[in-house]
Amino acid sequence: MNAIQSRFAALLSHNASGEAPPPLMTPALAARLLERLDAIRLFSHGYPLLTNLTHLKLKPQDLLDFAYSHEMQGLSLHLLDGEENSLARMTPEQLQAFADKARTQGLEVHLEISSTRREDVDQVVAIARAIGTRNIRVYSRYEGHLSRVMALIEDDLRYLGELADRYDLHFDFEQHEELKSFEIAELLRKVGNPRLNALFDFGNMINACEQPLPALRALAPHIRQVHLKGVRIVPEHNGFGHYGVLHGSADDDLPGARMLFELLMLGDQAPQVVAFIMEQENHYIAPAFRQSDEAQDPFIAYREMSETAIPPGYTVERMMADEPRWANNQIRHVRGLLTELRVLAELTLAQAQLTNA
Repeated sequence: MNAIQSRFAALLSHNASGEAPPPLMTPALAARLLERLDAIRLFSHGYPLLTNLTHLKLKPQDLLDFAYSHEMQGLSLHLLDGEENSLARMTPEQLQAFADKARTQGLEVHLEISSTRREDVDQVVAIARAIGTRNIRVYSRYEGHLSRVMALIEDDLRYLGELADRYDLHFDFEQHEELKSFEIAELLRKVGNPRLNALFDFGNMINACEQPLPALRALAPHIRQVHLKGVRIVPEHNGFGHYGVLHGSADDDLPGARMLFELLMLGDQAPQVVAFIMEQENHYIAPAFRQSDEAQDPFIAYREMSETAIPPGYTVERMMADEPRWANNQIRHVRGLLTELRVLAELTLAQAQLTNA
């Protein structure tokens, strides 16, 4: 194994014990990887700056400036982020001004809601049409036995499909801690609307008692968007919770580089993932939702929307001061990984040219 392949294998094998080894960095793979790296679309997200939004230090318009200053391709923003300044509370004139600013900065805006209920979906669709976006993230928050929850979600997805067809939209269902990846894939296959796909979150499968790479592969045919973040895996009873940590830090238990590579390579002719979204969630706490010894039709508990409490020893002021630093930290980490993948691919092609000369 040459030095290039050794480094490629080491990069993609981090925290991936028991997994199949990464592929060989052949000239063909290197050329395809470079094409995907050239086409990658990086988005910022509202969650890394959520305390600043919640306490009104920042407004959604400021997040456009953050994305623009970091040369992102877009911003993914929850409809409720920013409290009274949020998109959900903007007047038509304010929404138009927000859309105009995004357009001037060359940024695409993707919307997110934490629901699949009709009243919530109708609201986000109206705002999506007002600002000219076509991409919406959803996830369900139903309580009950899994069979009932799956039936409710299926009905919701069929309604989403009707709206998507009517208004030229795309809805991406996130695996959000309580459903397993194969269950979401089953729902999407059953509904069968090409405008309904999935958002893959780097850490949420942990709470559904899944492992990251098997979960990614189960959902792979449907993944259009990705939330990137760092997670420490926390054993709980007969399952696992997760604690948000700095992406790529020593505390991060996820095989992040391997997941990033596999997601980059999805799609036969063109990239399948349209947005790699930076969702640093430092200090976020999420409990186990599924258990290794659960019943065949387990009870799914209701969950509130995600939020990060002020951790012990912190004040609101310190959290607001640290959030931009953590967000910048993630951007540097992800771009560092992408740069290393690019260098390895370029070296592989250069070596092949020398060999064939």
